[in-house]
Amino acid sequence: MKQERQGWIEVVCGGMFSGKTEELLRRLRRATHAKLKVHLFKPSCDDRYHETNVVSHAGSEMQATVISDAALIQELSQDADVIGVDEVQFFDDRLPDMLQMLADRGKRIVVAGLDLDSNREPFGPMSVLLCKAERVTKLHAVCVVCGNDAAFSKRLVDESGTVCVGGSDKYEARCRSCF
Repeated sequence: MKQERQGWIEVVCGGMFSGKTEELLRRLRRATHAKLKVHLFKPSCDDRYHETNVVSHAGSEMQATVISDAALIQELSQDADVIGVDEVQFFDDRLPDMLQMLADRGKRIVVAGLDLDSNREPFGPMSVLLCKAERVTKLHAVCVVCGNDAAFSKRLVDESGTVCVGGSDKYEARCRSCF
C-alpha cells in the first residue's frame, strides 16, 4: 500500500531585509529539484519588483500566481505537492486555518512574511501561523544604524495605516536599541 505524503507548515519570518523571500525561494527550488510540484502565491498588493513574480531584495525570483483572496490558494493548488506563499502578513485571518487544512491533506506549506508591523505589533495572520507551524525560522537583518542584528522594520515615511508596501525607500532594518 502506498503511503500518503505527510504535510506540514513551515514559516519563515523576520523584519524587512532579513532574507525571508530569499529563503522561501531557496526552499521551493529544492522542492523542484526533488521533482515535487510547487505552486507559489503572492498577494496582489505587492507589485514592488514585478507584477507576477516573487522577487527578493537580492534579485532572486520565481513565477507566482497573484491573488487577492487567500481562499484561491486551495482552489488553484489541487495538484501541488508544495505550496509557497510570500508576504503572508497581507492576507486575512482565514489563511492559517486554510493552510492547516491543506497541510492535513498532505501538502507541504512554506510561507514567508513579516512577523511584526512597523509599530512592532503582530502583523496579520502571522502570529497564528507561527503557532500552527511545525517549523519556524526567524531571520534577522543588519541594523542600518549600529550593525547589530535587526528584528524590526522602521517606517521612514509618514503614511497612516498598518499596510504600506515598500522597500528601502520606506523602511530600514533596526535593532531594538536603534528602533
